[in-house]
Amino acid sequence: MNAATLAARPLAAAHLTALDVAPVPWVRLAAHTGFDAVGLRMHPAVPGAIAWPTTPGTAAHRELQDALAGEGIALHDVEFIPVVPELVPASFALLFEAAASLGARCVNVSGDDPDPVRLADNLAALAELGRTYGLRIDLEFMRWRHVASLAQARAMIARVAHPNLAVLVDALHLSRSGGTPDDVGAMPCGWIGSAQLCDARACLPASDDEAIHEARADRLPPGEGALPLDALLRALPADVALSVEMPFPSLPSDVRLARAYGSARRIVDRNDALVKEET
Repeated sequence: MNAATLAARPLAAAHLTALDVAPVPWVRLAAHTGFDAVGLRMHPAVPGAIAWPTTPGTAAHRELQDALAGEGIALHDVEFIPVVPELVPASFALLFEAAASLGARCVNVSGDDPDPVRLADNLAALAELGRTYGLRIDLEFMRWRHVASLAQARAMIARVAHPNLAVLVDALHLSRSGGTPDDVGAMPCGWIGSAQLCDARACLPASDDEAIHEARADRLPPGEGALPLDALLRALPADVALSVEMPFPSLPSDVRLARAYGSARRIVDRNDALVKEET
């Protein structure tokens, strides 16, 4: 069985891959590169960071809707909400409305509260708010945040026990927090919402600051580093949505997107072909 004979598994482009590109040109660039979907950074990951908010009913919002429809590309996710102690979940209603009106499937969040009870309450409130807009909430773990590992994310999902809350597995964060593909494969059915692909060097960051820099500006194309991506793809449920998150600032945006897509396409198609042969 040749990979070319299989229906290609859809791939999305995470906005962090080229966060300096505004939404409309981002949509067009990703579509022309070959991606089936995109993510949009509508809320900053940290105060003052780059974000591209949009408001339903405005000319800019309609232009973005038209770009998505015209290019035939879907909006996979909207990000990024750090769930901090002072979070007011209801304050994100406009963001959720904007995301839903663009056809988004989920909103990505992180766990940034040392109080597990308050964090669980806020995640539950976001999950319920998302449900009213048809948006799943995906909790992403990162080693420098309070929800730092897959094990901690799994425990929080269990604690919240809301059907509209799932885990986002990022290949880099899984590795850097000590997780393995076997841990992913052991997750309960339905608890993984989506996954992000990239690659990285074998050498682990020595500090959280180094890990942050690597995550935001020093990833590698899938298949060009030391992460166990083949094993991760085998461990993930077949229906989990995949996106590519590969910030690589030394390359121009169009070259970066092409490299991200081509490298991810090769590794995903190869693994899908092997699974098909085995079945």
